[in-house]
Amino acid sequence: MSTQDRKDTRQVVEGVQKMTPSEAFVETLVANGVTDMFGIMGSAFMDAMDIFAPAGIRLIPVVHEQGSGHMADGYARASGRHGVLIGQNGPGISNSVTAIAAAFWAHTPVVIITPETGTMGIGLGGFQECNQLPMFQEFTKYQGHVTHPARMAEFTGRCFDRAMSEIGPTQLNIPRDYFYGEIEVEIPRPMRLDRGPGGHKSLDEAADLLAKAQFPVIISGGGVVMADGVEECQALAERLNAPVVNSYLHNDSFPASHPLWCGPLGYQGSKASMKLMAQADVVVALGTRLGPFGTLPQHGMDYWPKDAKIIQIDADHKMLGLVKKISVGICGDAKEAAIALTERLQGRDLACDSNKDERAQTIKSEQDAWEKELDEWTHEKDDYSLDVIEENKKETPFSGGEYLHPRQVLRELEKAMPKDVMVSTDIGNINSVANSYLRFEKPRSFFAPMSFGNCGYAFPTIIGAKVAAPERPAVSYCGDGAWGMSLMETMTCVRHNIPVTAIVFHNRQWGAEKKNQVDFYGRRFVAGELENESFAEIGRAMGAEGMVVDKLEDVGPAFKKAIDMQMNEGKTCIVEIMCTRELGDPFRRDALKKPVRLLEKYQDYV
Repeated sequence: MSTQDRKDTRQVVEGVQKMTPSEAFVETLVANGVTDMFGIMGSAFMDAMDIFAPAGIRLIPVVHEQGSGHMADGYARASGRHGVLIGQNGPGISNSVTAIAAAFWAHTPVVIITPETGTMGIGLGGFQECNQLPMFQEFTKYQGHVTHPARMAEFTGRCFDRAMSEIGPTQLNIPRDYFYGEIEVEIPRPMRLDRGPGGHKSLDEAADLLAKAQFPVIISGGGVVMADGVEECQALAERLNAPVVNSYLHNDSFPASHPLWCGPLGYQGSKASMKLMAQADVVVALGTRLGPFGTLPQHGMDYWPKDAKIIQIDADHKMLGLVKKISVGICGDAKEAAIALTERLQGRDLACDSNKDERAQTIKSEQDAWEKELDEWTHEKDDYSLDVIEENKKETPFSGGEYLHPRQVLRELEKAMPKDVMVSTDIGNINSVANSYLRFEKPRSFFAPMSFGNCGYAFPTIIGAKVAAPERPAVSYCGDGAWGMSLMETMTCVRHNIPVTAIVFHNRQWGAEKKNQVDFYGRRFVAGELENESFAEIGRAMGAEGMVVDKLEDVGPAFKKAIDMQMNEGKTCIVEIMCTRELGDPFRRDALKKPVRLLEKYQDYV
């Protein structure tokens, strides 16, 4: 049973009562439904930590504090509840900055609790002292700083409320001496916004535009997932018979088995979705900010329709029209807005009804063509990748098999994927290519580092998701570079019985950036090569299971075996897949040009 479905039977104290600030802090956590936290213990919050267990709160110790932030992110995204982390003041807290930045760009309601130096020592340069508010200022929606022990519950409750209302991380900063003493306080009850569909005027304007549309297309974004509005998005799509494309890295925002699903837009996305988007005369951007990475040209196609009317729906009014010029902006909940638009379109004569069959045929044709291309796209076909493939034929992997083409591997993993799976992906070349192959049937299934794009994200994030939904298979995708930043959390899985499956694409390089050295710098490779020991063996040394896969026919069976060990034996398994060094399309080129060398000593490097 997921944490979303569990009934919390804990009783919160009622009325004004005497208690310690630690008790007020913990009781406010209970009032907000907190059952799990991530972090590393420290003296700064030990008085409160002492009563976590009797309050029904499990503190899950991690190996590194960045991991605790990603786990809280995964927990929140999988459950729809707050993700919570805590750590020692100073270095423990500063280790979490990267993870909070990732949660900020994923719009995840994470609460980071940051005990700080005691009030009598602030400014004296004492042990583990630092100013902890500025370092999180850019990546939090609200920062609550406890200014007096008597206000502990007030600021704690406000941080939890704001994380939900502002849809992003908040910080609760507590001087470490404020956990002690005696106060009179009433524990605040959580306040949650009842988000509406948007203004009547903007909804009417949107419905009128859709009634005239000949080829409407819906972009289903992360806001649809966060609003639990996939079914409502589906109802709107069926009324319009409109193709539905996923916004970038939100492949779980529409069921892949639905005949109107066409796949993700953006980097390494679906050609079917992009070709259909190019035909749109009205675009419904439902629960998406239309971020740059999800709208830039891809696969050689500048697919964004130049003359299409755009209806953008977002719960944050600041996102409306930020990236693309829009015709109608609706500030509202994605689920409620989809309901309101569907109701307005019921019984109306729609222009798109007249060409319904023709558009259905077009949608099916583009879907089939893209699936056929993926079946036949077994390896990258640029000159560099072809050279690498030839070179790899002369090499021998340490286990005596062969180096596998990443696209073939991704297709085999896709075929073997459980229906109820949760997948997290890291940043990197093969992980980016995976965007074309990851399909889901239900929301809260796909977790990626979004716009912050940090390495070391996927593995700790899927650990947090597994804590939130232990009944679901949990899988992370990592390249060997990103895996090196996060593999130590394997010990967290083993120590605390949190079984997950980690797929590690072992291609011995930092692939995403290496592609730029191929295209711009004459294949002069600097700092991109990685020579690694066996990650499967390292996993076994940490108490997990480990498998090396170097034959294509073994990919699916090995993956299924790892999932079986996770779900039926409670074991974490590292599946190390030996891949070629071929590279997909470049990751990003916004700061690159062909080099110009002015000094004579560098003339050959052009």
